[in-house]
Amino acid sequence: MILTYPGLHALFWHRIAHFCARYHRYVLAGIVSRWSAMTTGISIDPEAVIGHRVFIDHGVGVVIGATAIVEDDVTILHGVTLGARYPTDVGRRHPVVKHGAFLGANALILGAITIGEGAKIGAGAVVLRDVAPHTTAVGNPARPLQSASRKVLTFRQLS
Repeated sequence: MILTYPGLHALFWHRIAHFCARYHRYVLAGIVSRWSAMTTGISIDPEAVIGHRVFIDHGVGVVIGATAIVEDDVTILHGVTLGARYPTDVGRRHPVVKHGAFLGANALILGAITIGEGAKIGAGAVVLRDVAPHTTAVGNPARPLQSASRKVLTFRQLS
């Protein structure tokens, strides 16, 4: 049942913590955020901006940093990190994830980069640069896959 999803609970508590932070109630925002992280396994900074209809599936291990922006209709799988590369940076340090993006399990998206609209990030990818809209990026460091018009290799051809 959808009401038992930890991602749904984490987003509910994040909205409360974000409201508190917006009105300079940082201690209360921090308490709510820590409570949410302890009970759901999903850590979302109170100052992160999360859009509507964001879906965090099997959310344990998800970390979303303070200056991260996640737009509407984004899917996030377990273990995803939207983090900073350099903790001493001033200003925006975390990624912006555009409308309709998909973030695969254990993907690391680091720095003040942008994941384009409808982009897909493969499981375990380490993304350090912007990803263009409607592009699939995989690997460490993440690189875009060949376009659909090119020949797709099968597993037999790879071995």
